[in-house]
Amino acid sequence: MAAVPGLEPAALPPDAVELGRVQEAWGIKGWVRLHSHSADPLVLLHSKRWYLSVPQGRYARGFDAFTGTVVVQVAEVKVHADGLVAKFEPVADRNAAEALKSAVISVSRADFPPSSSSDDEFYWVDLLGLSVVNREGVALGVVRDLLATGPNSVLCLEYDADGKTHERMIPFVSVYVDKVDLAARCITVDWQPDY
Repeated sequence: MAAVPGLEPAALPPDAVELGRVQEAWGIKGWVRLHSHSADPLVLLHSKRWYLSVPQGRYARGFDAFTGTVVVQVAEVKVHADGLVAKFEPVADRNAAEALKSAVISVSRADFPPSSSSDDEFYWVDLLGLSVVNREGVALGVVRDLLATGPNSVLCLEYDADGKTHERMIPFVSVYVDKVDLAARCITVDWQPDY
């Protein structure tokens, strides 16, 4: 593998969100197959500017397409079989596409398309770090992660008790979630600390 010519070095934006990685070359015209971290790749399908970063850990072995971070213009992205494929400018052939294998894909949060007009749809990234309180005002923790469990998602909270950090899980469904207030950075739930 060798460096991919024409890639534009860039600083990773402070609001960058990692959404996936390049899996492998696809075809002979410079397309790549993607691994999306989300079951709903809406942002990847709509954003036209992605940031690629050098992979870490075991994925970094032999990677020399570029150093640091580069920005690529997405010429086209589409659903193919059970995943996504994309074509970047200026990647023109299979060799250049193969060199990008394992590169980390991030998108600036400012480039996300607006969420639906519905008040009950949120990007997961916007829920991370929100405080969670119950109807009585008891603090239950801070959202550290979300899990997709098939029919619904689950809020994974972190809270301190007895000098130790603990985890609490709450289904992210309307039966338990009363209100998500992004401006106040708070989620109100019908949940008790001893559940």
